[in-house]
Amino acid sequence: MKLLNTILIDDSSAIRSELKLLLSEFTNILVVGEASNIEDSIKLVEDKKPDLIFLDIQLKNESGFDLLEKTNVSSKIIFVTAHNQYAVKAFEVNALDYLLKPIQPKRLKKAIAKLTDPDQDVSAQVEMSKLNYKDVVYLMINHSPKFFKVADLKIIIAEGKYSFLLHGKNKKDLVSKTLLEWESILPENYFIRIHRSTIVNFQFVESVKKCSNNTHEVFVEGFQDPFIMSIRHAAKLKAKINF
Repeated sequence: MKLLNTILIDDSSAIRSELKLLLSEFTNILVVGEASNIEDSIKLVEDKKPDLIFLDIQLKNESGFDLLEKTNVSSKIIFVTAHNQYAVKAFEVNALDYLLKPIQPKRLKKAIAKLTDPDQDVSAQVEMSKLNYKDVVYLMINHSPKFFKVADLKIIIAEGKYSFLLHGKNKKDLVSKTLLEWESILPENYFIRIHRSTIVNFQFVESVKKCSNNTHEVFVEGFQDPFIMSIRHAAKLKAKINF
């Protein structure tokens, strides 16, 4: 069994001590560092390059999410929170779990089993559910866990069992979710399929141009080249915006 070098990030020394004691029961877990704030956490992650991080979501005047924004983290992460509403709605299988404070030994055991055994059934696993426009999604992007605002998504393009997320100005990230998966969880009052391989956030649609073959070119904010919309999907978009 592989030994997992682990760091604990929590602004409460009492919680860290309790967690460290609980983890001492696991022969495959080795705690190699602790931190109470984001600045120290960044240095610790870069120095230790841990296999596993226990990350408190609410640090004093900070958010544990900030760590993933400020440095590249390739570790598996177990979030620790006192508030159930912080459970992330969508995530990559075996890349994320979360524990509620106070930490229950049985629940901790299940979380560790999930991270070390892909076939382990964890009853508390968060299931992918319908997203709201203001939600944040946890994704593996370029082999690093990142948080992505649903409202920032402009275009999603199918790529086999994967998909490209287009956002910002010509920014493109590959994630391991199919277009069908995205279609099942994205809010329908903002996202619509315009082609068998394309979903668009119509909040970013600047204009639509009809072509001679009855297809349409959809121009999206931040992208110079248009996206093709097939005939069968044109009526759906027309019901959302005038063109």
